[in-house]
Amino acid sequence: MRDVENNIKISVIGAGYVGLSISILLARYHHVIVNDIDNKKVDKINSKISPIRDNEIENFIQSPHLNLVACNYWSKKFLESNYFVIALPTNFDEEKNAFNTNEIEKAIKKLSSIINEPIIIIKSTVPVGFSSNMQKKYPSSKIIFCPEFLREGKALEDNFYPSRIIIGSNNDEGEAFGMLLKRASKSTNVNLIYMSSNEAEAVKLFSNAYLAMRVSFFNELDSFCLNHDLDPLNVVDGVSMDSRIGNYYNNPSFGYGGYCLPKDTKQLEQSFKKTPETLISAISRSNKLRKDFIISKILMKNPKKVGIFRLSMKTDADNFRESSIKDIIHGLNKNGIEIIVYEPTLKEDEWNSYKIVNNLDNFKLLSDLIIANRFDKILDDVKNKVFTRDIYRID
Repeated sequence: MRDVENNIKISVIGAGYVGLSISILLARYHHVIVNDIDNKKVDKINSKISPIRDNEIENFIQSPHLNLVACNYWSKKFLESNYFVIALPTNFDEEKNAFNTNEIEKAIKKLSSIINEPIIIIKSTVPVGFSSNMQKKYPSSKIIFCPEFLREGKALEDNFYPSRIIIGSNNDEGEAFGMLLKRASKSTNVNLIYMSSNEAEAVKLFSNAYLAMRVSFFNELDSFCLNHDLDPLNVVDGVSMDSRIGNYYNNPSFGYGGYCLPKDTKQLEQSFKKTPETLISAISRSNKLRKDFIISKILMKNPKKVGIFRLSMKTDADNFRESSIKDIIHGLNKNGIEIIVYEPTLKEDEWNSYKIVNNLDNFKLLSDLIIANRFDKILDDVKNKVFTRDIYRID
């Protein structure tokens, strides 16, 4: 029987990858209102159009059975919900060496001041200790930390089939929300784990730091192969056949990027404070060295005009935030290389003062060298002038 008949209401604050994907997951069974300050996003969601690139979201948002509406203000209906999910961005503040949690704190303060004992679920990534500090500051609220583990472009799929559901809470409300997520998923054997909010926050940061470390490891392996005239495909295959290492998440790239890995690794590094560490801080340094190395290899080819094939990190994504290709572009530009960009998701004539050439034939013709973080078969006819480290042709 659909839980929507039990009048469970959920309000979600933030309609990005995290907020929209969990909204759709839960709106299959419950009444969900998602709030965002971006009016264009709100209008698209209410018109059953996905504001982000994600195949599953694009399909499911059109379902007539989805109990989902979007708004740009906290209406009476919004405030009558049983659960309030916060999915706001926490960008890394370079000056403070910490996440900027201001928007999350504002949301918690507002909810706690106008609602009696609100149940607040934090989906945003936060520093270790943040949720418990908020609980102490607002003791009448029930604050739960529930980390997300999503791949860009696969956000809804990872909600349907979660690797695990972790609830950072010591109260009954946390247990109930965990069961709500488990029932909403399509997985029959998902692990539902309860722990303290501090431990759950640490799980999130260490998980992303490990992924960043793994990317860096195979990128350094690839750099070694380039400098010693070795075939990286043979070396990566040979290394990955060890079941303890595994043949996955091992495709070399220009460096890790995106919204989560860079900032989460930096936050974890700062969280160590008096705890001895060298590995976590080395991850960020390794990523910078990789991008510098890639730039040097491109410059050795003496191109006059370099074509950038896609700004996004992944094939089926439209997110350019913290994309490693941006640093490659900046480094080439500093060395006087003319840059043109092929990015079909952009309709403008320029991006950051660089000319956009979205006619693929013209782009190929105009480019002395094409650099592609991820190769595409549409480049097959000019593969002799494509520079990529994509050995598996997968994300």
